[in-house]
Amino acid sequence: RDSGLDGTVGAGLDPCGVVQTIVSVPARKSALVAFVLGWGADRTAARELQHRYRALGCLVEAREATRELWENVIEAVQIETPNRAFDLLVNRWLIYQTLSCRIWGRSGYYQASGAYGFRDQLQDVMALAYSRPDLVREHLLRAAARQYVEGDVQHWWHVPSGKGTRTRFADDLLWLIVASCHYVGITQDESVWEEVVPFLESPTLTAEEHERYEQPRVSHETGTLMDHCLRAMRHAVRLGPHGLPLIGCGDWNDGMNQVGAAGRGESVWMGWFLMVVIDQFRPVLQARGEQALVAEFQSVRDRLLEQLELHAWDGAWYRRAFFDDGSPMGSHVNDECQIDSIAQSWAVFAGAQADRTDQALEEVLERLVRPEDHLVALLTPPFDRSTPNPGYIAGYVQGVRENGGQYTHAVLWLIQALAAKGNGDQAFAIFDLINPIRQTATALDVARYQVEPYVMVADIYSVPPHVGRGGWTWYTGSAAWTYRTAIENIVGLRRRGNQVSFCPCVPSNWGHIDVTLRFGKSNWHFRIEFDCQKSGHGDAGGMESPVTTMIDDGADHDVQVVCARRTPSPGVTAVVTTAEVESPSHGSSSLNSVGG
Repeated sequence: RDSGLDGTVGAGLDPCGVVQTIVSVPARKSALVAFVLGWGADRTAARELQHRYRALGCLVEAREATRELWENVIEAVQIETPNRAFDLLVNRWLIYQTLSCRIWGRSGYYQASGAYGFRDQLQDVMALAYSRPDLVREHLLRAAARQYVEGDVQHWWHVPSGKGTRTRFADDLLWLIVASCHYVGITQDESVWEEVVPFLESPTLTAEEHERYEQPRVSHETGTLMDHCLRAMRHAVRLGPHGLPLIGCGDWNDGMNQVGAAGRGESVWMGWFLMVVIDQFRPVLQARGEQALVAEFQSVRDRLLEQLELHAWDGAWYRRAFFDDGSPMGSHVNDECQIDSIAQSWAVFAGAQADRTDQALEEVLERLVRPEDHLVALLTPPFDRSTPNPGYIAGYVQGVRENGGQYTHAVLWLIQALAAKGNGDQAFAIFDLINPIRQTATALDVARYQVEPYVMVADIYSVPPHVGRGGWTWYTGSAAWTYRTAIENIVGLRRRGNQVSFCPCVPSNWGHIDVTLRFGKSNWHFRIEFDCQKSGHGDAGGMESPVTTMIDDGADHDVQVVCARRTPSPGVTAVVTTAEVESPSHGSSSLNSVGG
């Protein structure tokens, strides 16, 4: 329409950019119109881009190249199961969310920073080991370069300046080891351990400083990635009065920043986490002939397990932490935060006493899983007026984010713990419960949830008047953990270079699942069937399928795999169910909590 814009601008109006043009299309004709929005480092670069993409052919080529890029990422692993909602989320959306928003964009509707978080993106990139291992390798070295000579790391930093925060967070530095071991295990790229990266330098934090925003110096001192990991491990082994790791200014839960403000508070979760890190790192060191280091870290692990079982067990579940004054958090004696989910899940991963972890998971299922509200709380009851003060977590409204809402990372670790116990029905029921596609199955669900149905959500509110409302989508590391939980713990994919095996933990009424892996220019199709005559309880040890060695010959390959059906640990008996809904692709068939 041949009319001008009115040019209205002013405070409080929506921010926007407007470009107007007139296109005349004759009757019975059509026109292909492309709108191009770009960015250049300066005016000259911008004009070069403008001229290049003025030709429609260039735009078509760019679009096709973009499509091919994403297809290569998304189609690296494809699954087909009896649950269509599971397939839809896993096959396209999760890895797209992880790469586009978490790795490349580093910004979202709820957070616009552009910064790298040390623990954050290291967790994220692990999901890309199957599709973009080059980006994983690149980020391992990027993160290692944000480590100080003393072994601690920047909690977050901005590029390109490198300005960021030096803190006392207990867990950040150890994620470098976790991500490195994960990458090498899948790719078999041992050479990354020898890559040389510099350290950072700045004055160490004083006793009164919990953190400092600063511009550190790049040190002349360098070390291999292995050197960085060893320095991180030694720096992390700082134990408190109960023989447990010091929590510093927080562990995975940043909001617990006052638990150890005086330097004596301890983290139970951090103890389990450190044990898991040692378990992952030890085979790498063993293969490199580092027997003295293996013995050193095994000794640390043994001491941690002894002290955790002695001091952290609360009678029916594991405590979460100890304050500076020695009083417990996550105990039945507390009025607030009597039980915290992640201390129970990671006790399973670390190999704590089986009867205790069975009982602890039972308590989590009964006290924290709320099927009627479509959520799983991180802890209960929420913090309000706790003494001692746990930190800024208590500043959140009760039932919001870490303060007693659903924090989705923790739910995924619960699913992994249930899978480790062989409980496929329970593990998948909870996955199905939090699947965003399920969260928006009806108009009432949409009104309750209020956020996107195709990306993973960081948290869900658990108190009126917003029970079941989602918060913080897109820019959440939960997407990467959801992806890994689906393909590694439920589907059971085990990949080591060109070798593949499976150890699924799926609902008891699933007859088979299909997995397609792209290996170079070849597609490998695996039909995984379950042998009911072969089954075993709990731990997956010894229950992997035979190994298939993939070759890249440009052809399609079909492989039939028969797996033993895992059966749950008899100690976890609580039942989680979700309502049945109609399948979007199978007519009236049910896609309920255990498949269908």
